[in-house]
Amino acid sequence: QVQLVESGGGLVQPGGSLRLSCAASRSITNIYAMGWFRQAPGKQRELVARISSGGSTVYADSVKGRFTISRENAKNTMYLQMNSLKPEDTAVYYCDAVVEVGGLPSWGQGTQVTVSS
Repeated sequence: QVQLVESGGGLVQPGGSLRLSCAASRSITNIYAMGWFRQAPGKQRELVARISSGGSTVYADSVKGRFTISRENAKNTMYLQMNSLKPEDTAVYYCDAVVEVGGLPSWGQGTQVTVSS
């Protein structure tokens, strides 16, 4: 298991940018996969982006071309760079980590992102 802490959320105008961080309690070098999810009020939690230990990435169609997921192993931290934000991106954003294949995910506590003028 690994403890995760998200930061970087806030209020931003449409078209603006934010960078979310997910700090892990241990080395992330060999963590099988890490990802970002979001949950808007009244909606189910959905995958935003995922990155493997080898650097392969997957994005939800709704964020392709606008969001970039990355991981900095030396800092035990994963990031989500969010550009061209839209009101529909408003949600609580959570990071997760699956330490090994078939393992259960560990979750952070979430960080609120609000896109509004």
